[in-house]
Amino acid sequence: MTDPWVALEPGADPDERVRALRRAHDRFTSAGTVTVPVRPVVADSWRRSAGAQVSPDASASVELTDGDLGAYRAEHPLSRVMPLFRELVGTVATDGEHLLAVCDAHGRLLWVEGHPTTRRRASGMNFVPGARWSESAMGTNAPGTAVAVDRPVQVFAAEHFIRRVQPWTCAAAPVHDPRSGRLLGAVDITGGPGLAHPHSLAFVQAVARAAESQLALLAPAPATTPELRLCALGRDEALLRTGHGREIRLSRRHSELLVLLSHHPEGLTGDELLCCLYEDESVTPVTLRAELARLRRVLGPGVLTSRPYRLAVPVDSDLATVERRLRSGAVTAAVSAYTGPLLPASQAPTVARVRRRLADGLRAALVARRDPDLLADWAHAPWGEDDLDVWQALAAVRPSPPVLARLAALDAEQRVPRGPHAT
Repeated sequence: MTDPWVALEPGADPDERVRALRRAHDRFTSAGTVTVPVRPVVADSWRRSAGAQVSPDASASVELTDGDLGAYRAEHPLSRVMPLFRELVGTVATDGEHLLAVCDAHGRLLWVEGHPTTRRRASGMNFVPGARWSESAMGTNAPGTAVAVDRPVQVFAAEHFIRRVQPWTCAAAPVHDPRSGRLLGAVDITGGPGLAHPHSLAFVQAVARAAESQLALLAPAPATTPELRLCALGRDEALLRTGHGREIRLSRRHSELLVLLSHHPEGLTGDELLCCLYEDESVTPVTLRAELARLRRVLGPGVLTSRPYRLAVPVDSDLATVERRLRSGAVTAAVSAYTGPLLPASQAPTVARVRRRLADGLRAALVARRDPDLLADWAHAPWGEDDLDVWQALAAVRPSPPVLARLAALDAEQRVPRGPHAT
């Protein structure tokens, strides 16, 4: 075979290859050994799938639905090239009774379009928008494996790790941000065994390159004044990124100041900032002005103005992203953007209130949603290990022995009587 990324070499009998692959798949799932004619890329993927404890009989989990899905898609960079995908792949998919699928960098399907009958068949295995088809969740498959190895890949029939997916053949190619090189997701064409032809792999690769070229054309010209992006979740010292690629690690006090100013784009007076920052009423305005003067030097000219104190350039933050998604009902998208409590070590009164309000809002939304995967992600995160409400909600929808054991331990901890001198 000249190209190990293509499923069938010229002259190969597809039916005989399917039979041989099924025998090899059965041998791998029973004995853990790989035999011919399994390609190295597929063998490596099978091993990763087994290492992730994917069951050959697993089903895809739908993580995003309705408004949650719509909000996440609207914010995703690949939404900007969906018209191009439809123009290049849509007709081919419909005429050939195939599907066009686009996933994000986590293997989550965002769009699945194409021939109606094929879509109905695919929905039987949850190959639908909002479903997670990452390799770690659904084993070897073209979109999931393409983002796992970050290169175009073709998966033919019984090369799929999940048995119910083995009647299908697919080819996918990753798509990157043309400016940063960051992986955005993958474009995929899925259908019958005819897609095992080398042309399908070359086709999706060309489509991915066209999408990257269009994203480069759509990218806004660099602004004369850089937009600021503040990352303050899950870290004690915030990171500030500018539109020119500069990164600034802020001190704890400057982190608090920028969180407050970004949260109040209308600006804050000196007295308001004093109340937001300090519990100690003896702190003088002189101390605050000195901190603001140091912050102004860090940020550079024209960024921080006074009377009132405000940021004079556009600013966004990971805090604002989570709040925005939570307000729109996009719970899954909000949780995916939440990387931890806001400035967890900060004792500034207003920062602490915002931190509690954000965490409480997310927790309430998770408990109301009752999604076992979302609840488990929160419960097993450092900030959720002792969250009794979330563990109770998780136990109600996924009463596995480890979950019930952890819930019992938390119950016992909270019932331990406190000594007379406990504080």
